[in-house]
Amino acid sequence: MRADRLLSIMLILQAQGKTTTLALSEKLEVSRRTILRDIDALSIAGVPVHAEAGHGGGVYLDEHYRVSLTGLTESEVRALFVFNQPSPLRDVGLGRAVENTLLKLFAILPSQHRQEAEWIQQRILLDPASWWPPVKTLPHLETLKAAVFGDHHIQVRYEHGDGSVVERILEPYSLVAKASVWYLIARCDGELRTYRASRFIAVETMSERFERDVTFDIMKYWHTHVNEFIANMPSFAFTLRLNATRLKLLRLYAEGGYTIRDTSADGTVLTVDMQLTSLEEARMLVLGLGTDAEIIEPDELRKAVLLQAQQMVTHLSRD
Repeated sequence: MRADRLLSIMLILQAQGKTTTLALSEKLEVSRRTILRDIDALSIAGVPVHAEAGHGGGVYLDEHYRVSLTGLTESEVRALFVFNQPSPLRDVGLGRAVENTLLKLFAILPSQHRQEAEWIQQRILLDPASWWPPVKTLPHLETLKAAVFGDHHIQVRYEHGDGSVVERILEPYSLVAKASVWYLIARCDGELRTYRASRFIAVETMSERFERDVTFDIMKYWHTHVNEFIANMPSFAFTLRLNATRLKLLRLYAEGGYTIRDTSADGTVLTVDMQLTSLEEARMLVLGLGTDAEIIEPDELRKAVLLQAQQMVTHLSRD
């Protein structure tokens, strides 16, 4: 591990310039004495690292001691460094590797490109996590990752959305994170399928390995899978007349599921076309809107809301 630490010291000094031994020790989680010994080792090895004592002093590398990375355009540098919060990769133990890679790249960039990297990192942040992180932990994610990397069969117990549990032997091809929700692409009985990682009840890695289909393309497969999922997603269309003050509720609970068809002259009433996944979901939304919403169509929704409201009144009126 010392060799890794020595390299990290060099990269930090190249990327940040002069720093203190205290800052290095905190960054690398070792003592200042260890950092001092490492600096001596680098110096003996011929690395032009210098140390200055006193106020304003610190440790630094000779400014000419760096590797040049040429051929990158401004846009390419921005693309490299815009993804500076790799939270899904942390789930599979690769977050630190990404951070170290960016550090290494930053250290060997020419000065003008380093300014570009710093510029873009303060202007765009990609955060793939949703506001409400999944409550379920993923105890089998590390096992799935190891099986994917090693091309090993896995024996699993998996819970479907309807609650039924099945046992399968799978050939795990790939892991995919969509909005921080992990999925496994695996071959089962000769057919590629997609499994939600949180629904694995048990995962056991088998010693037997499988032959991957060399024609498999994860990007092509996932693009096709997403399009098929969207095309087959159930939907329920309805239209509401809505108090404009309740638009915030639609934005919160039905973002992307509504279109404003018309607005009253004074702007206080909206006619909204909605599309959710089911009658039940539409009924829950309308009940939540209360008297601020009027159902224009269909009559099926109006009857379902009325029945639910009557049942609620009866239930809540009990002594």
